[in-house]
Amino acid sequence: MAGRLNEAACELPFARPVGEVRAVGPSSIEVAGLSRWLRLGSLVEIAGAEAPQLAEVIRLDHVLAYLKPFDARAGVALSDVAYPRGELLYRPHESWRGRILDALARPADGGEPLRQGDRAIGVTAAPPRAMSRRIVASGIVTGVRVIDAFTPVCLGQRLGVFAGSGVGKSTLLSMLARARAFDCVVVALVGERGREVREFVEHTLGEAARQAITIVATGDESAMMRRLAPQLATALAEHFRDQRQNVLLVMDSVTRYAHACREVALSAGEPPVARGYPPSVFSDLPRLLERAGPGGQDQGTITGIYAVLIDGDDHNDPVADAVRGTLDGHVVLNRAIAEQGRYPAVDLLASLSRLAQRVWTEDQAKAVRELRRLVARFEDTRDLRALGGYVPGADPELDRAVEVVPKLYKTLAQSASDPPSPDAFRDIATGLSASL
Repeated sequence: MAGRLNEAACELPFARPVGEVRAVGPSSIEVAGLSRWLRLGSLVEIAGAEAPQLAEVIRLDHVLAYLKPFDARAGVALSDVAYPRGELLYRPHESWRGRILDALARPADGGEPLRQGDRAIGVTAAPPRAMSRRIVASGIVTGVRVIDAFTPVCLGQRLGVFAGSGVGKSTLLSMLARARAFDCVVVALVGERGREVREFVEHTLGEAARQAITIVATGDESAMMRRLAPQLATALAEHFRDQRQNVLLVMDSVTRYAHACREVALSAGEPPVARGYPPSVFSDLPRLLERAGPGGQDQGTITGIYAVLIDGDDHNDPVADAVRGTLDGHVVLNRAIAEQGRYPAVDLLASLSRLAQRVWTEDQAKAVRELRRLVARFEDTRDLRALGGYVPGADPELDRAVEVVPKLYKTLAQSASDPPSPDAFRDIATGLSASL
């Protein structure tokens, strides 16, 4: 009963509680007088001399509420007045397609104000219950040959793209976003360079941008905005999933979301436990990722494609390990392959889809196993062949690998400007026909 009275008081402007800013630091703001009215995650509005600032409660005690503002340049001063605010709600509408928004769902493309829908949603929601979800079964054609053949994707699957910087991660994501199997596309660009946002939307996404809702939080924005952008994108995907639509959710990148969560957690006083990451980061990640996937019987699906930026090309990074264990498959982009000029730079031996057997026919599965075996033999003997130790005719399997694998690599090469492939296995068979 007391909790309901507190909420009602916050909604009544003539009776709402008032707090005062007692301290302003580089990582948080301390407000006195509001602790009894707030909870972790509550919103507070600070009415300063400049424009009002919105902040979130990241820590509470009996005297002080510790806040982190959404605007990194918030002009908050001592003795500014603070008020509790209600939950952050959004009202998505079909007309949002083709628009670029910030993490607070404000137009970032200079367009007209957004039309508001009838249904209000928050940014945090529980995933569908495990036994209420439909079973993932339907494969889709992405048009990217190496993906469709070696790591096929199903409706409702969650796939990670693991790569270091500059290896072609964003380009591969844009190629996947063009797949025609989806009713709606939601893109979250988290921590991107400001100059690359427009380039990604207009050039890399191309025609797909007209049907996509793009949420942007650039690297210069606050950790709160970078943490909120993926949550908003996921909430929008859930909204359209509940309308029985098949949604593609593309997030670039989960790693920068984890960095934002780390900054917020450290500001709240959490101790780092794994390479500087506090424990809450490793609960925030699955809480976000589990919201994607198949919905219930009367819902659509959310197919999630998550980019994971590998810091220093270290695939044992704690964030990479946590995400890899949560998703339904992973595509690894290899810098050595990119340096050879082969794009997409997918490492065929390190990439897998846990749902591939639901897509492949028996003959296709057999062909993929055979091709992977030949690729492994070809790569294992690369140094031997470079030193002149390979003698044709001495090892029939190696002879076959030397004949087949270069043609396979040539067939799988595909740029963003190339047309999508309607049948990856047919293209591979055509490319290898001279050696089979």
